[in-house]
Amino acid sequence: MTERTLAILKPDCVKNNQIGKVIDHLLAAGFKIVGMKMIRLTKETAGAFYAVHAARPFYAELVAFMTENRVVPIVLERADAVAELRRVIGATDPAEAAEGTVRKLYAESKGRNIIHASDSVENARTELSFFFTESELISNL
Repeated sequence: MTERTLAILKPDCVKNNQIGKVIDHLLAAGFKIVGMKMIRLTKETAGAFYAVHAARPFYAELVAFMTENRVVPIVLERADAVAELRRVIGATDPAEAAEGTVRKLYAESKGRNIIHASDSVENARTELSFFFTESELISNL
């Protein structure tokens, strides 16, 4: 079944000029881009997006990282998009990521792991609406 999911190219991806490489990787994996923008998250917006992690010890570091440079939220579409994106990007820690995955190829550490991906269909819907209105997305033609 065709699904939509959210990817966010993180500040390290933007800073290291790897946007095109990562997008090429996603397109080669069969994803269609139906929405994309470049934005700068504030401490408040990053904090709200990652609020689910607020009680965790890495929360403040994550918010600081996500606000240090621009990010690129992307709406991706394909069959089983949520699971497939997580497979294509690899484990959070690039040292544990499978060969050929985005994180294995481009990420420098567990904390600077180049890309965010929604972890469930339900969270994908919530996360997509955080960054995009329906009118900003390309509809199925």
